[in-house]
Amino acid sequence: MFVDSHCHLAFPDFEGRIAEVRSEMARAGVTSALVICTTIEEFPRVHALALAYDNFWASAGVHPDSEGCEEPSVEQLIDLAKRPRVVAVGETGLDYYRLGDRTREDMAWQRERFRRHIRAARRASRPLIVHTRAAADDTLALMREEGAERVGGVFHCFTETLDVARGALDLGFLISFSGILSFRNAEALREVARYVPLDRCLIETDSPYLAPVPHRGKTNQPAWVAHVARAVADAKQIPLEAVAEATSRNFDRVFLSAGAAAGSTETSCNT
Repeated sequence: MFVDSHCHLAFPDFEGRIAEVRSEMARAGVTSALVICTTIEEFPRVHALALAYDNFWASAGVHPDSEGCEEPSVEQLIDLAKRPRVVAVGETGLDYYRLGDRTREDMAWQRERFRRHIRAARRASRPLIVHTRAAADDTLALMREEGAERVGGVFHCFTETLDVARGALDLGFLISFSGILSFRNAEALREVARYVPLDRCLIETDSPYLAPVPHRGKTNQPAWVAHVARAVADAKQIPLEAVAEATSRNFDRVFLSAGAAAGSTETSCNT
């Protein structure tokens, strides 16, 4: 019924807990999850989960905040993205939130990394999972320069303005909402949720982070994506079932068509 389009099940928070996580997913009606890669070093653990379970999928990429890790080449990202059950490139993007004493100019390395991910996604024919924080103008500009609209994808854990949402939609990207949408002080984000067409929405947990109400402050898990769906339904004043059906269908369309190109056996999220 529900799909968690973005979670970090390879993080230490879930070590030894995958059976429990999957059991909770089944009880909550969460049929599938996309396990996100944040470093090249992490990829084998992410990929192993997707290979082990027929309702887990994987991405390949390096998070913009990841420093001191292996820096991927375009060719390396293409190789990883074309492996079985890898359905996206990312998460990637720009994050200037923790600049500290650094300036925007000092973040040229981050922009170059983002460019490599976009180029790899285009060559591998995989959608992009985009992270942007305190860097929306540069994120959109760089995506336009590199032709990111040719592959599409999603702006994950969206917390930006309505204007940024319009820019993402204009590039053909979807908008994914997290547990933040359920927070009491997130009215501006709920305005964005009301604006974004249902056929351009996804839902996610970003586990282990950002647990939704009523679990705020706890270690998040994919089962709780149902609460995110409820927050979307409440914002749009539509039935929960409509959100579940549409976001699952959107996930199939954007990601599992890419997985088919990787030679994997597909299992629809709408079952």
